[in-house]
Amino acid sequence: MYGNFFGFKEQPFNITPDPKFVYLSPGHQEVLEHMVYGVDRRKGFILITGDIGAGKTTLTRLFLDRLEDQTQTALIFNTFLNEIELLRAVNREFGLPADNSSRQALIETLNAFLIQQLETGSKAVLILDEAQNLSVPVLEQVRMLSNLETDAQKLIQIILVGQPELARTLARPDLAQLNQRITVRCALKPLNLEDTVRYIHHRLSIAGPQALVSFDPQTYRLIHRYSQGIPRRINAVCDRALLVAYARSSHRVKASFIRQAKNEIEGRGMFKSGPTWLTRLKSRPLIPAALIVLGLILAAYFSLTRTEGLFR
Repeated sequence: MYGNFFGFKEQPFNITPDPKFVYLSPGHQEVLEHMVYGVDRRKGFILITGDIGAGKTTLTRLFLDRLEDQTQTALIFNTFLNEIELLRAVNREFGLPADNSSRQALIETLNAFLIQQLETGSKAVLILDEAQNLSVPVLEQVRMLSNLETDAQKLIQIILVGQPELARTLARPDLAQLNQRITVRCALKPLNLEDTVRYIHHRLSIAGPQALVSFDPQTYRLIHRYSQGIPRRINAVCDRALLVAYARSSHRVKASFIRQAKNEIEGRGMFKSGPTWLTRLKSRPLIPAALIVLGLILAAYFSLTRTEGLFR
């Protein structure tokens, strides 16, 4: 809507992951390097956690782009699965037969494929996104997949990606065997203020190098405070603030626009246009109490009248 007004070629703050707009903070870069290291060294299990909107899915896509061509990958997004459904999904993603209902048959098919990959010098990587949704029995099934190995190395590298509660789930006593096998762990942290400023400038420059827009210096601290450094929230606030600026025919994004954007995102101020008499009543502290008392008196009166009518 506001693209032409500001001179953007693309929307700068879409919430959908787009590799072209990726800004790698030092924290994101570190997590990405750990993922690459874990797979290259065949560490078996890798755990990546982060808040909603912190950039886990975007980082996963970048990781996939960095893998060698001969690496075979299986990416599972739907994690509301039982044990058999998980095995079928894994085989399907690797391009293997997945119609069998036998757990043993599915695992044997997967094992034969993994041995073939090892013999040809290829790696196999399984990524389970939104892994906090996996039930304990399914997590145990994932652990059993890590038993597919030779005397020297693991046949499959498994990356669990999820929200912070995933780490708490793995700390359960009944998942101790799985938890102990995780050798690479990374937590994706929110952006600090400096990286928030760089993130915003990066996305603006990609969307329109000659764009006619500027953010007042005091806006960045507000954006960081409201978003808590979560990229998806930064996108939401900035997108809305640009819409406010467009509605006011301003090429400058002011602090007041950021505050308004936050209120609109949170749904505040939606009922401010009520009758003026009601607004005045709310501003007088004694009148609401008096109305409550009057209401109780009327209710008691009508109740008494109704009762008397029953006995006539």
